[in-house]
Amino acid sequence: MFELGGDAEPSARIRRSQLYDYVDLPRTGRQETAGPEAPEGAGLREQAAASTDAIDAVERRRREFAVLLGEFRRTAVLVPLDAENSALLTADFGGVRWIYAFSNEHALARFALTRGESEREWAYQRWLGARLLDAAVPAVGVPCGVALDVGSEGEGALFPPVRGIVPDEAAVDVETETAVTGDVT
Repeated sequence: MFELGGDAEPSARIRRSQLYDYVDLPRTGRQETAGPEAPEGAGLREQAAASTDAIDAVERRRREFAVLLGEFRRTAVLVPLDAENSALLTADFGGVRWIYAFSNEHALARFALTRGESEREWAYQRWLGARLLDAAVPAVGVPCGVALDVGSEGEGALFPPVRGIVPDEAAVDVETETAVTGDVT
């Protein structure tokens, strides 16, 4: 893209910014191809509307998750115990230790069937979701979150170790004060 076109002398060619494509769009009537949300051949208004819809969808999902998190924090869940040492049943995945939690006995039974361990007795404790997130997760000592209703198709949820879900000292997305200020504590 050159301001003077392809036939201009090489010394007269001036590189044209791609911003001109957006500025020229309304005046020339050209239509650029749109992103994945907007229909192909959509103009700026359609692209802006699609972008706004995408932003609205993200905000809607954030609000839905906030409601789910609040509900989880106020609800008692079943936390199965490891068969060998009566510790909370966990699994490591993606560099995070996940504490298994279940909303009811049916969800726990589906999990046991999925694991092929329906023959053994599944001991569990009842924990308030807030206590799991605020006390158990930080006590683990490694990045840890809670996996709710694993094995229940489409009904599960993950509460990862990030700010706003677990305490800041257990969140992986919070820098420690030492790293930020350089102070040794």
